Amino acid sequence: MYRIYGIRNCNTMKKAFDYLDRHKVPYEFHDYKKQGISPEKLEEWASQAGWEKLLNRQGTTWRSLDEAVKATITTEKKAISLMQEKTSIIKRPVIESGNKIITIGFDEQQYDTIPWKHD
Repeated sequence: MYRIYGIRNCNTMKKAFDYLDRHKVPYEFHDYKKQGISPEKLEEWASQAGWEKLLNRQGTTWRSLDEAVKATITTEKKAISLMQEKTSIIKRPVIESGNKIITIGFDEQQYDTIPWKHD
């Protein structure tokens, strides 16, 4: 069983849900907005993928931040604090299996290369 993390009403999440459903990939959904995200989980992901890859600098949440705040996000600790405070700034979806990141973001061609388990 995979766990997909994100925000329900995000267009990128909808694409990922559609893909997983079409390909009959079993998953559980964790909604950052409703359930939050622990600093431990963010640290675990950062150790696997790097905090820079988790921080969505393309989205409206990042763009709406004051430039002075953006300038302070230079370390994993500061990025994780921001991601906990503003969960919509975490790139999505993050899909994991057994606490190991399978993929971050949605790219259909990349998803096609993943050997999904259909248990």
